[in-house]
Amino acid sequence: MSEAKTLLEVKGLKQYFDVNLGFFRSKPLKAVDDVSFSIRKGETLGLVGESGCGKTTVGRSILHLYKPTAGQVIYDGKEINSKESLREFRKKATMVFQDPYSSLNPRMTVSDIVAEPLDVHNLCADKKQREERVLELMGYVGLNSEHASRYAHEFSGGQRQRIGIARALAVNPEFIVCDEPVSALDVSIQAQVINMFEDLQDKLGLTYLFIAHDLLVVRHISDRIAVMYLGKMVELADADEIYTHPLHPYSRSLLSAVPLPDPVKARANKRIVLNGDIPSPLNAPSGCPFRTRCPNATAKCAESMPPFEEVEKGHFVACHRVKEIG
Repeated sequence: MSEAKTLLEVKGLKQYFDVNLGFFRSKPLKAVDDVSFSIRKGETLGLVGESGCGKTTVGRSILHLYKPTAGQVIYDGKEINSKESLREFRKKATMVFQDPYSSLNPRMTVSDIVAEPLDVHNLCADKKQREERVLELMGYVGLNSEHASRYAHEFSGGQRQRIGIARALAVNPEFIVCDEPVSALDVSIQAQVINMFEDLQDKLGLTYLFIAHDLLVVRHISDRIAVMYLGKMVELADADEIYTHPLHPYSRSLLSAVPLPDPVKARANKRIVLNGDIPSPLNAPSGCPFRTRCPNATAKCAESMPPFEEVEKGHFVACHRVKEIG
């Protein structure tokens, strides 16, 4: 994997939203605060963390659905910093949304939903070519020609998500942001959709940023996993390395909550329960954002944010005490 070239690089990404406090006062909500990582061609990077930690905002900021407050997004060696570069980028990078119910237009047929990106980017010469391409895309995701003239409300959640995936594939992308694409689906359907993502990756050479909060799903599909907490990235390593050797106290707590199928291991598993609630990103703690819930926090943790640095080959952690507790 390491020989593959870097496809996407994110440097110092920040996404702040101004929150109105009344009386002409506002305060920035730091949804994403100084996040950096890279994704290699053909790789799946899993992005995990509690609800509200900024995972989805990272995905949307990369695609400029939200204009980043600061930082760089570099795709295939070119920075996305102008309308022209963004237009080209959007032909190569797409998104599969979390909710298959609200992300599809109820007034459009499946055929028109899937063909919309083809129309926007003028990728089909005539109606016949457009029809053929729509049927080809539907075939990729296990839908047939009979489905083309129907409307989204006539389908189950799993089928709707397949329609969303077919739409994301329409421009023949290289990179797809998958924003919790299976969290709204039944468990039995989740496995089918995850396997489909893997098959499509092999067949079309896709690269994924896979955002999720289900750690078992992420482990199954990801090559590397990044862990976020309150807008900051706290750990990044190979998927197996994170599961067998997590270094950040937050990662350890998350992983201790994963159910184990083996009853003997499950009984031996020590659950690490965190104290307190996740702080509001509007009033984030000084220094390390995790310190208010961390069992190992010291005075130094309140003074400064620990640097996100490589402590072992390919294993990045942001923790002042990583060498003591590692």
